[in-house]
Amino acid sequence: MFPARGTALITLSAALLAGCTVSCGDSSAQAKRVSPAQETPEIAVMKVNRQDLAKSLSVSSELVPFQQIDVYAKESGFVQKLNVDYGSNVEAGQVMAVLEIPELQIQLDEDQAEISYAANQVARAQEQVQAVMAEQKVTHLQFSRLDQVAKTQSGLVAQQEVDNWRGKDLAAMADLASARAALESAKSQLARAMEKQRRDHAVFEYSKITAPFAGVVTKRYANLGTLMQSGISSSTQVLPLVQLSQDSLFRLVIPVSESYVPGIKIGDSADVRVPSLQQNFTGKVARISFDVDRSTRTMHTEVDVPNPKRILMPGMYAEATLEFDLRRHVLVVPPQAVNIEGQNHSVWVISPSGKVEHREVTLGVETPDAIEVLSGLNEGEVVAIGDRSRLHSGETVRAKETQLIQYRAESEK
Repeated sequence: MFPARGTALITLSAALLAGCTVSCGDSSAQAKRVSPAQETPEIAVMKVNRQDLAKSLSVSSELVPFQQIDVYAKESGFVQKLNVDYGSNVEAGQVMAVLEIPELQIQLDEDQAEISYAANQVARAQEQVQAVMAEQKVTHLQFSRLDQVAKTQSGLVAQQEVDNWRGKDLAAMADLASARAALESAKSQLARAMEKQRRDHAVFEYSKITAPFAGVVTKRYANLGTLMQSGISSSTQVLPLVQLSQDSLFRLVIPVSESYVPGIKIGDSADVRVPSLQQNFTGKVARISFDVDRSTRTMHTEVDVPNPKRILMPGMYAEATLEFDLRRHVLVVPPQAVNIEGQNHSVWVISPSGKVEHREVTLGVETPDAIEVLSGLNEGEVVAIGDRSRLHSGETVRAKETQLIQYRAESEK
């Protein structure tokens, strides 16, 4: 019995082994079979469309006041009044400090005295002219009568008497001319005295130190009683009163790279972002040096940034973005679609049937997100943006379209 049972067990094992071999072989064959759709490679593509395109340049710099000066005294004197301090906002012409200059006040008093004296001299000279004029009129009238009688009634009046009155008339006319000259001299003296007073008064006005423009006081160097030396002195120890900065307008000085110089123009707008404030401001290109620095290969460019609400402060860090070379409604492709081969550029065009075509193109304005296509493509055609290194002309691929807005959003992350 036992040998027969062993034989049956051996036969069953062989059958099971054979069945397993057949089953496993079928599974391997099924795993090797792949559908035709899976054999066709998939490639990311994008449609060629039209949009506005412009180059942009972003440069970081420091905000500086449009004007910033140290305010000095024109005349030497002691600070009698001090109306400003750190952070004081002032208007143009506002008095920031008053100096005590006794010598100038004394000089003004002397000038007033000289004016009074000169005015009195003018009044006396005018009275003298009036008196001499009256005497001259009487003398001239008497001479005219005698002369007329002597001519009409010969022998009635002695010629000697006529000649005497003629002499008196001429002397009276000379006296009148002299009186008038004295009056003009007195008037000149009065005019000189008044001019001297105006000059001294103008100098005395320098005792009031005023703001030359509206701004904010960023530094104060003097206190009450400080002796302020004249700012026109040659001494190197001259101390300013305050430092004044114009805070209604700022300059953003940016070095523009040589490659961007041709596109920068005065009047171009600039978007200015201040990270510390998390705000954007609108600026304008106001000044260009029109000279490329040989050492840095950059051009000095200034952007004016208005600050009407006094939010910006000197020294803040800002990022300016300039846009230029604007193109309206042009054909564009993403940079990832362009093949660069020396001076030649090309793209892989995918036909509606999935056929791959290698096509040369002519490019225009380039930005980080898009490139202008001048020739070689038509609106609505599809270009490859995926793994282009494995593409070959004439092969068939499965195009997976990617929207431009989605692609750009991903590239900016």
